[in-house]
Amino acid sequence: MTKRDEAEGILLADVGGTNVRFAVLRDGKLGSVAYMAVTEHQQFADGVAAFMAAQADAHTIRHALFDAAGLVENGRCALTNNAWVVDAAELAARFGFAGIHIVNDFEAVAWSLPLMTADDLRMIGGRTPKPGAPMVVLGPGTGLGVAAYIPGNGGSVVRGEGGHVTMPSSDAREDAIIARLRQKLGHVSAERVVSGSGLENIYWAIAALERQVVPERNAAAITQAAVAGTCAISRAALDTFCALLGEFAGNCALSFGAQGGVFIAGGIAPRLRDYLPQSKFRSRFEAKGRMSRYLEAIPAYLILHEDPAFIGLQWLAQRRPWDS
Repeated sequence: MTKRDEAEGILLADVGGTNVRFAVLRDGKLGSVAYMAVTEHQQFADGVAAFMAAQADAHTIRHALFDAAGLVENGRCALTNNAWVVDAAELAARFGFAGIHIVNDFEAVAWSLPLMTADDLRMIGGRTPKPGAPMVVLGPGTGLGVAAYIPGNGGSVVRGEGGHVTMPSSDAREDAIIARLRQKLGHVSAERVVSGSGLENIYWAIAALERQVVPERNAAAITQAAVAGTCAISRAALDTFCALLGEFAGNCALSFGAQGGVFIAGGIAPRLRDYLPQSKFRSRFEAKGRMSRYLEAIPAYLILHEDPAFIGLQWLAQRRPWDS
């Protein structure tokens, strides 16, 4: 960055399905992170306006770098799990940004992987990561994001829509759960079961299969009841969720050759930091037939850092992507 770039601020935003986080990068230092619920504003641009209005030096914020939870094409992202649209041309016109760049949310998280410290992670099985090998991150939250970091020559990120692949099952019980969801949803993607709404879908499906009348619960309430042991259906749903998360994570490890590690991000996983290691996550991660020994060595990690996307966005901002 030039001296002028350092003096000017860069607006960073991590735009998710439920929440958006804003911060300003200045002189290479990240300011405090402001949290905002998506429901607070009808449009993303209105959320930007509210944040900018609270900045005494908003006039010095000349560039913007946003990540968004959806498919990014031609500087525009219509978010997958809410009605917001993040549009670079619209935002540049409204706020006068000299440069603006938008990436997928898990692309931003993937850029953070080589910068993670031991304090940011909790290891769940596996051995020492292989130096110079790809790393993959996936994250159950409002949706399910996936991206991979490839080391070498400054690094690169492979991004896609892996959360929308068809979800496999591994036994008759899971066959029945997915069949029940297929009746309700049609295509059952990984995101339909490995996400916050996915946990709710599993809870509903198990209750229907067991012919049990259960109270309506959101993902947080299901998790709380499962951990407390106050609801057998909630416990079964959470156990199934952890097993399917392991199944999907193992598939991602194989797909990307992620011998550098598999990282679990998103809003749900940190709440399971004590539950997930005791679940079937790791056994299902490794249960890949002839490739099981290959997977046994690959470490899996829970990302405990509250805002890993900002680590990635800060790194990207140094590369001035709006100039490319």
